[in-house]
This record gives sequence, structure tokens and C-alpha cells, in this order.
Amino acid sequence: MNIVITGSVAYDYLMSFPGYFKDHILPEHIDRISLSFLVDVMEKRRGGIAPNIAYTLALFGERPRLLAAVGEDFEEYRAWLESKGVDTRGARVIPGVFTASFFANTDRTNAQIATFYTGAMAYASQLHLHDMLEEHPDLVVISPNDPKAMKQYVQECRELGLPYLYDPSQQIVRLTAEELKEGINYARALFVNEYEFALIQKMTGYSPQEILQHVQFMVVTCGEHGAELYADNRQVHIPPVPPQEIADPTGVGDAFRGGFLAAYARGLDWETCAKVGALAATYCLEQHGTQAHHYTPQEFVQRFRRYFNDNGKLDVFLSDK
Repeated sequence: MNIVITGSVAYDYLMSFPGYFKDHILPEHIDRISLSFLVDVMEKRRGGIAPNIAYTLALFGERPRLLAAVGEDFEEYRAWLESKGVDTRGARVIPGVFTASFFANTDRTNAQIATFYTGAMAYASQLHLHDMLEEHPDLVVISPNDPKAMKQYVQECRELGLPYLYDPSQQIVRLTAEELKEGINYARALFVNEYEFALIQKMTGYSPQEILQHVQFMVVTCGEHGAELYADNRQVHIPPVPPQEIADPTGVGDAFRGGFLAAYARGLDWETCAKVGALAATYCLEQHGTQAHHYTPQEFVQRFRRYFNDNGKLDVFLSDK
């Protein structure tokens, strides 16, 4: 299946301060605060929702296509993604700017001071789905990005007759109620977590039943409690797959989406797709970083069958496409 994924691409710079921020903040001088923290650990990780989803999809043998604005520092990241099977021809370098970056400094209590640099992501609306039509997409993923670009991709999908999965998540607060309604009204599917689901209902005034009148199916992830699948006029609880260890929850939702889409691309039913997503999420949870998990299709299927009975459906992952 030809899947185009739009969304953020970013580097994460994660630092650890071996002390306590609270010891260095003077409330009586907060209006003139001037602080610098000497850190002893820093990690640079590849991130961004679009490549996170694409990475997991590629683990299943798919070749998802990125449509994203990136900076002049992207080439190492591009080489990494290409080596894993992600098509980055749609990742356009914006001259003179850096790729979006997240800088986080965490102290010994896990208090965090962070900054997000928008960088190239601010130019995402310069990229168009019309430019991807030489290989007609079967599905477009609209994930968190520059808000103007997200609105634009909804409109372009409508103009071009392209089905899309709508995943507004972190950018819900940057979208208007009307923009959210438009994104939902014409989507094939909606993916959100439980907090985002409640926020969407509050902003749009839509009830869950009204949302389901517009989309073919909906998935609401619920952290350690699994996920809820809404499809075919029923709600199905998808239990989580127990992790061998919990290393880092960052990117778990993206991995869920990648696993779900991999099964969707093979024509599997909604419930099986969601269960594949649940296991893909657990693999991510067990590693540090959003693109550190790895498995062969054989390893994935073997582990899946310890928890779910797929009646042989996942054999589609074990044969060449």
C-alpha cells in the first residue's frame, strides 16, 4: 500500500542536570530570572511523529513516504530512514534553517525545562500532496505539524479524493473548532489518546456517536490500559501487551499507529490491526528512544501469538508481498 505520512520531523536533545532546579530559582527575583545549568549528560535522538510512524511501518516491510519540511541538518537522518526502508524523497530541505528541535533539561526529580524550535516545520505548508501524485497514494496520514499545513492537507485530500487518517493530537490546541470538525468530517479514521478524545468533544461539541457518523473507524489509545476501537457499530477493548521492561514511553502512540497501519496495508480486519498496534507499541516502550525498537516479522508474529489468537491471519507478514 502506498501510504504518505505528513507531520513533524525533529531532533530531540535530552539533557540531565545532576541537581535540583528548585534550589536555583529565587521567587523574589523571578521577574529577572537568569539561569544556566551545567549538564553532564546529553543525548541526541531522532524524533518527530511522521518518521516515528514511518519507522515502525518499515519494520513490517512497507515503504511509507514522508511529506515533510526539514532543515539543512537532515541528511544524516535521511540516510538512517532510507536504510530502514522509509522513502524520504518527499522530505524537502528548507535552505538556511535547522530541522525542528526539542531541547529538554531534566533534573533529579524529573522536573523539566524544555524549548521547542519550530525550524523547518514552519514551512510545511509549502509542500503539497499534489506533488506526490506520480505514485498515487492509497492513504494519507495527517499527523501533528504546522497548523496551517494540517488544514491544507485536509483540503487537498478532499480536492484529490484521497482517503486520510486524521491524527491531530498535540496540535488540537492550535486548531480551531471548525478546523477540527472539517478534519474529522471527511476523514476515514480518527486516532487520538483518551485525553485528546475528551478535548475534541469539548471543542467541537461532537459526541462520540456523532464523530462515528463521519469516520469509518476510530482508535482511542489509553496508555497502560490498552486502547478502544470503534468500528462496525461496536466498541472493542484492545488489551495492552505486557512489556518485558518499561524503558521510555516516548513515541509509543506513534508505534501503535505504525503497527496498525502495517496490518491495515495487508487488508486485515480492524480488531487485528489494533492488536498489531498494541504489540508494536510495547516494543517501543521497552527501548529508549522512538526509533530504537526492532524485530523481524517472524519475531513479531511469534510474540503476538503468545497473547492473541489470530487464526493464521498474521501469516501475511511472513510471506513476500
